[in-house]
Amino acid sequence: MARKILSMIALSLIVGGTSLAARTIDLPKPNLISKFSIEEAIFRRRSQRDFKDKEIPIQHLSQILWAAQGITDQTYGFRAAPSAGALYPLSLYIVKKDGVFRYLPDGHKLLQLQDKDIRPSLARASLGQNYIMDAPVNIIITGNFKISQAKYGPRAFRYVCMEIGHVAENIHLQAVALGLGSVPIGAFWDDVIRTNLELPETQDPLYIIPIGYIDL
Repeated sequence: MARKILSMIALSLIVGGTSLAARTIDLPKPNLISKFSIEEAIFRRRSQRDFKDKEIPIQHLSQILWAAQGITDQTYGFRAAPSAGALYPLSLYIVKKDGVFRYLPDGHKLLQLQDKDIRPSLARASLGQNYIMDAPVNIIITGNFKISQAKYGPRAFRYVCMEIGHVAENIHLQAVALGLGSVPIGAFWDDVIRTNLELPETQDPLYIIPIGYIDL
C-alpha cells in the first residue's frame, strides 16, 4: 500500500508550474565488503571545502545513500543508521547539476523532483558558502518531527537530533572510504532552503553535506 501511494504522489508531481514526469532511478547494489577499514576512515575524516570539477560515479552515490539510510534488514525494514522506535523521520534530498532527487530506501532508488541546478541558490541561502556550488553532490537531510512526536512527545526533538548525527557520520565516513571529501553545514536560511527544495510543510531542512573529490 505504501509503495502504491508513493507512486501516485510521484506521478502527480508539479514542479515550477509544469508537470514533471515521474522518473525513478534504480541505484546499483551497495558493496558490503571493502578493503578500507572503519578505523582508517575515522582517522582520515576532515571537513573538506575545496572540490574538483569531477562528477561522482553513480556507484559511489549509491554507496553513500545506502550507508545513510539504506535498508539493511529486509524482514523488518531496519536501516543503516539507528532510529528511535525504528520510526525513521529523516529524508535525504540530493542536489546535483541535473536536478533535485529524493532517496527512496524502499527499493534503493532515486525519485527525481526537479530537473534544474539549484546549487547556486543553495549556496546563497547558506550565507555564501560557495563550496556548495562546487560540490557535484549535496545531500540535504530533512526531518519530520511529527512522526517521532506522535510516539515520544517532547522528547522526540532529542531523538531526531541524535538520528541526524548517526546518519551524517555514516555519510562522512563512507565518503572518505570512497576517496571523497565532505563538509557539514548547519548555517542556512531554513525558509529559503525549503522553497528551493519545494519541501512539504512537514519536512524541516536540518543539515547540508557537500560531497566531492578533494581539490588538493
